[in-house]
Amino acid sequence: MDFQQLSIPGVWILTPVLVGDERGFFRRSFCRDEFQQHGLDPEAPQGNISVNPTYGTLRGFHFQSAPNEEAKTLTCVTGSIFNVVLDLRPNSPTFLKWETLELDDVECKSIHVPKGCANAYLTTSENTIIHYYMSERYVPGAARGFRYDDPAFKIPWPFSPHLISQKDLSYGAFSADEIG
Repeated sequence: MDFQQLSIPGVWILTPVLVGDERGFFRRSFCRDEFQQHGLDPEAPQGNISVNPTYGTLRGFHFQSAPNEEAKTLTCVTGSIFNVVLDLRPNSPTFLKWETLELDDVECKSIHVPKGCANAYLTTSENTIIHYYMSERYVPGAARGFRYDDPAFKIPWPFSPHLISQKDLSYGAFSADEIG
């Protein structure tokens, strides 16, 4: 895998090496040793799959509060997404800055979101499936979120979402009290 760090410290794009023949292709989606070499958390005690049949489905912004902060590596298995990572680490030089990236099943890239960052995505095609490797297990009491359209961040979403869960709609504006 090729690792490219983005402008937010700890956010990486992972580009797989594709090995193909007449049957299709093979790619590695995770390697503990390669993650370790790049300073990423090599533990993955939980894997998740998000199935999104509807174009324009929005998920996020989501994160877990301390001490259950989680890093996540997302891969678009089918379809495509517009992904946003927002740095919530008060001691980071990019605190409250965000980075966008499009992921799809053609380029097969993944994004690594470090602990202390929130993530959200909008599906840009139908039948989008996202696979996550998580560095921590889901802890319901630590789950946090804020609105995707929080005016404090002015995220340039490519279009208005068509489908958002009631839970994500119930989130208020970002509050620094939620990150501790």
